Amino acid sequence: MGESSALQSILYDRGALRLLDQRKLPLEEVYIDVKDSADGWNAIRDMVVRGAPAIAIAAALSLAVEVNDHDFTGTPVEAASFVSKKLEYLVSSRPTAVNLSDAATKLQNLVSRTAETAKDAKSIFQVFIEAAEAMLVDDVADNKAIGLHGAEFLQRQLGSSRNISVLTHCNTGSLATAGYGTALGVIRALHSGGVLEKAFCTETRPFNQGSRLTAFELVHDKIPATLIADSAAAALMNNGQVQAVIVGADRIAANVTQPTRLAHTTSRFLQSITACSFTWPHQ
Repeated sequence: MGESSALQSILYDRGALRLLDQRKLPLEEVYIDVKDSADGWNAIRDMVVRGAPAIAIAAALSLAVEVNDHDFTGTPVEAASFVSKKLEYLVSSRPTAVNLSDAATKLQNLVSRTAETAKDAKSIFQVFIEAAEAMLVDDVADNKAIGLHGAEFLQRQLGSSRNISVLTHCNTGSLATAGYGTALGVIRALHSGGVLEKAFCTETRPFNQGSRLTAFELVHDKIPATLIADSAAAALMNNGQVQAVIVGADRIAANVTQPTRLAHTTSRFLQSITACSFTWPHQ
């Protein structure tokens, strides 16, 4: 499952999960086997997998692998309780990860509702596995939609320019998601449409997600790009070399006191796309 044309942080087939060890990138591409929720917990805590969408999916799938052949002799209610407690445990690996806690809550509610009418524990596990697998598929579809709408939005606001240069920060690509990416997905869509002149990515200190991961993805996909120091971003924008800045965000706040033209258009875009956000140089 996932997006085969791009780098993948998550490789999954029912009963088997492998995660790309992002700590070793860009020098090595090493996948580790995840056999249960404990492995998933450690992978999230130790930054083997990172990026809000990927963390949530990896957590859910690690538990899906664990319960796939689990010899559980309890009742459906007990099976639902087992899943719920495991999800709480997984959330503790990264308590600040919004996608992880949100996914855990939805999955807990799902198994609780299913337990009311389920005939056996196995059916609880089956429902959970299918829901976790759907997260992987749906994330790629959502990312592509974000990329498409974001690219169209930028072209409208920039007058259908065919030489758009975009600055991004951190990593929001296929390595941070199930595939394709959110903010980086917009850059991919611009490139596919033949309108991207260049993508600029920052180092993103201190963990260097930009220099190790985003730059790695851009080179892998043959997207014209330049890596810059974090402190060079302001000069780049001041010199007019950037038409838009797009980054990932867990929360969006429309609290600009003196909005520029780009700020106004950004606010409208965020009404429909909240998985990524634009920032802009203040005048």
